[in-house]
Amino acid sequence: MFESLGKRLQNTFDSLGRGGRVTEDDVKSVMRDVRMALLEADVALPIVKEFVKATREEALGAEVHKSRRPDQEVITIVRRQLIETLGEAGRLDFSRSQRPHVIMMVGLQGSGKTTSAAKLALHLRKKENRKPFMIAADTYRPAAVDQLVTLAKQIGVDYHEEGTSAKPEDIAKRGVEAAKNVGADVVIIDTAGRLQIDDTLMGELEEIKRRTKPAEVLLVADAMTGQEAVNIATGFNERVGITGLILTKVDGDARGGAALSMRSVTGVPIKFMGMGEKISEDTLEVFHPDRIADRILGMGDLGTLLEQAEELYEEEEAMKLQKKMLENNFTLQDFLEQMQKIKKMGPITKVMGMIPGFSKLQMQGMVDDQEVEGRMKMVEAIINSMTIKERNNYKILKASHKKRIANGSGVTVKDVNDLIKQYRQMQKMMDQLRKGKFPKIPGMPNLGF
Repeated sequence: MFESLGKRLQNTFDSLGRGGRVTEDDVKSVMRDVRMALLEADVALPIVKEFVKATREEALGAEVHKSRRPDQEVITIVRRQLIETLGEAGRLDFSRSQRPHVIMMVGLQGSGKTTSAAKLALHLRKKENRKPFMIAADTYRPAAVDQLVTLAKQIGVDYHEEGTSAKPEDIAKRGVEAAKNVGADVVIIDTAGRLQIDDTLMGELEEIKRRTKPAEVLLVADAMTGQEAVNIATGFNERVGITGLILTKVDGDARGGAALSMRSVTGVPIKFMGMGEKISEDTLEVFHPDRIADRILGMGDLGTLLEQAEELYEEEEAMKLQKKMLENNFTLQDFLEQMQKIKKMGPITKVMGMIPGFSKLQMQGMVDDQEVEGRMKMVEAIINSMTIKERNNYKILKASHKKRIANGSGVTVKDVNDLIKQYRQMQKMMDQLRKGKFPKIPGMPNLGF
């Protein structure tokens, strides 16, 4: 999500002068491009006008810091305005004394409510140490009930369902009572998809809300909705009073306008972003406006990257790895193990997109997803074709060893030599860092490992 917006803004900033100070002509030119970028990303016109006006006024009134170039100054201002437009970080409201806390999921049909309900339940159980409970209150689609039951069993969460014959509001009310009986502290009600202009079905949501008194009413919305996002968000907010947004399919070909528009017209925060249909811990992200702004501007997302990395490492394991790196005893076997851990964090290009520098290269089309994945597979095959002794000490590798490794991994001897060369460069860098020297690395890191 935001890829096209990010590309357009990055091109705009790259064209901005690097010397002197920010002139009025510079600001006008940049704001014209920013306006077009936001409109092309399907951001609603009133929101675009407000964003551009606020950014222009701040940029024209800004004193350029001596330590910054004009382009850096304008990027800082645009980033600040993006964060303000995107709103606060995503947090669920657990402040009420009522137990269990009820979360009601609403949205259009096909927006991904049932899948999002399961992802949210898994998130609450795994990352917030809560006991969630799911209620199947979509009586208009038998498959929805079956889907929720299947997903609840898959993630190990209790649930309540009564098929499709009872009224949704009755199912929801009895479901909350069932949740109390099993000691659940959070209840997630999956409701049927409906248009915001359908008065009868919207009235049904109002009745479910009245009878279950939810702490949260989350609008689940497809990130690729486009201009219609404003009408959808406004309609649901006026009838049921939403407290937050869950954006789905953010890994698709989404321009990002729906996020900015929905957040601005409702005044409620985006709480989560969902990716794909798979139910796992890494397919639902807590929304952080500062991190999203950094992604849009090609600055990466180190916060999310570090959080995901921490989940993969036990403290003792992390300390052991740190000690090896500080002592420059990081072997090819260690390299292989860390690469395999990185792969667990998701597609490698998604991980690279969180790294400052690499994210900008992706926007410019200089990082080819298939090429990077292919290079990683090749490196893995080469190291797997080595003996443990060879992985722990590459210096024992002779020409005959390299030929055997190349044959075993289906590559050339040159590929094996290239990997060893890259590994030796990494060792030298670690050694310099260990000695307190911080080498200047020309250009970007080599993607060929």
